[in-house]
Amino acid sequence: MGHAFSPNRYLQDVDLRNAVPADADDVAQLLAELGYPCELADASERISMILANDRQALVLARREGAVCGLMALDFMYYLPLGTTTCRVTALVVTPNAQGMGIGRHLLKEAERRARAGGAARIELTSGAQRIEAHAFYQACGYSGSSVRFVKPLGSA
Repeated sequence: MGHAFSPNRYLQDVDLRNAVPADADDVAQLLAELGYPCELADASERISMILANDRQALVLARREGAVCGLMALDFMYYLPLGTTTCRVTALVVTPNAQGMGIGRHLLKEAERRARAGGAARIELTSGAQRIEAHAFYQACGYSGSSVRFVKPLGSA
């Protein structure tokens, strides 16, 4: 059966909830932690965009009242399989809260929401340089499946 993850005492103090515009400061900080800095007004606008779209969700993890993690989800119709896929588009845990099982807790919530939303599978992407994150995702049951190619579109 292998070594099963057992949540430690920290997880009992962790609660998950959908982000609201008042969380913009925490969201901006967590996005910066992930390598995507944004201004407070920008974070507030991003939260509002997600709240206005029933195919997306932005979940915050809080421990003892302080936000310690963020996860964004996007549900999309996937033509090749003829079904819905749930993509984790962002996942970050603050450095002082890493190693407590919060990332796993967020991924379990993603899987729960994906099933509830009728998704047949869940996927995520991770930058090629994020070796530790790759090991974490593999330990959580995810496997590499494709190579992603990106082309930025200019302002024209």
